[in-house]
Amino acid sequence: MSELTIPPAEYIALKKTAPKTDRMVLIDVRSPAEFAEIHAEGAVLLPLDKLESKEVRRLCGDTMDKPVFLICKSGQRAASAQKLLKDVGFTLPYCIEGGTIAWEQAGLPVVRGTVKVMSLERQVRIAAGLLIMLGLIFNHYIHSAGLILAGIIGCGLIFSGITDTCTMGTLLMRMPWNQRTGK
Repeated sequence: MSELTIPPAEYIALKKTAPKTDRMVLIDVRSPAEFAEIHAEGAVLLPLDKLESKEVRRLCGDTMDKPVFLICKSGQRAASAQKLLKDVGFTLPYCIEGGTIAWEQAGLPVVRGTVKVMSLERQVRIAAGLLIMLGLIFNHYIHSAGLILAGIIGCGLIFSGITDTCTMGTLLMRMPWNQRTGK
């Protein structure tokens, strides 16, 4: 666990004790559709694929030296956002440990929308399985080059597991059905 990772309850305690002049910015880095389904009360949507330092600085009062808190579904995308913000000079980017799942399990306030969405992780599994299946069908009925597609997807999944990144997830996050806000 990173030194800049805190449990949801600790964030709430910090927020309650912080002077009113301090901005306690909680940024949700999930897709608009996921945010519309459920999010931590007070969170601001800034999807990971659109995360820019100037927007985060604006939310933090034009500084890079104040704490900024990042949340996603379970913590993976928040960790990616944390690394991105550290790389551009933010000194105190915190991840909310366990993400929105842990936030809700802790009984902390959430905002629920009426939209139900399929998780990004589930979309990745479906897309990867479908592409592998199409490659095998192509191989069987048309040409052996279909195995190349299946092999590329398999290698991508291995790379994703080793590096803890997901290019397919990043691409799927940009799809129109993941941009819906439910409004």
